[in-house]
Amino acid sequence: MLRELDLRLDDGRTLHVYDTGPAEGGDAGLTVLWHHGTPNIGLPPAPLFPHSDRLGVRWISYDRPGYGASTPLPGRDLASAAAHAVQVADALGVGRFAVMGHSGGGAYALACAALLPERVVAAVSVSGPAPYDAPGLDWFAGMCPSGQASLRAAREGRAAKERHEAESGYDPEMFTPADHAALGGDWSWFGEVVGPAVAGGPGGAIDDDLSYVAPWGCDPSRVAVPVLLLHGAEDRVIPAAHGGWLSRACPDAELRLLPEDGHISVLRAAPAALEWLARGAGVSRRTPGAAPA
Repeated sequence: MLRELDLRLDDGRTLHVYDTGPAEGGDAGLTVLWHHGTPNIGLPPAPLFPHSDRLGVRWISYDRPGYGASTPLPGRDLASAAAHAVQVADALGVGRFAVMGHSGGGAYALACAALLPERVVAAVSVSGPAPYDAPGLDWFAGMCPSGQASLRAAREGRAAKERHEAESGYDPEMFTPADHAALGGDWSWFGEVVGPAVAGGPGGAIDDDLSYVAPWGCDPSRVAVPVLLLHGAEDRVIPAAHGGWLSRACPDAELRLLPEDGHISVLRAAPAALEWLARGAGVSRRTPGAAPA
């Protein structure tokens, strides 16, 4: 059962939080903090619920600032996710947890893993980007023209990115035929998270894209926990070279490159990634004395 709540932060902002775990605590097995992509709200990935139910996985997540019911935080970087993750986990009585993210959310998941070694037990990044300043990586090579234009605008600053968002539209060519098949099938769920994010205005997506082309605020080479990277070799949104770079940068990383998949269809490998987490990450336990919100 999915529970939603608004978490009031110390600085007065609100994070809108999602939790599939028991309202009164109890051991739900492994807890996975989901980091959503751009532009999405933070609903955890419903297509994976049958697998998480079988494995005893509890999902927690939140709308990043500027999306859904979460207060905007202009200028946020990827490192800001670590503080948000801790506050969400503490409020829900979760001690240690794994992180998993898709697309831009993969970078936010890795930031949490780098900055929270005492809390994060393992990380999965699906179709995630490498840092913009990654040495030896041609960051835009292989990216679809619309994606390049969007992120180059972000590189020019907020005003240029805002102008770009006001003038641009959806480009179906960013996705491969396999992606479109996934969006029309098991992963039609994206309609539930993209629609509300877009309806809420471009602010969250602008802040996301600005964060992807700015310093992360953390170093992927400091991720000490096991990392699983899933990437489609045909990805036109975040080219597979990003996954390759991250696999070399993270000390304990495994790259699973799916030769026929794109940005969305690669999620067909997500159930196996969940199995990987359940096998290797152990069981999350509640922080002693903590009570769920």
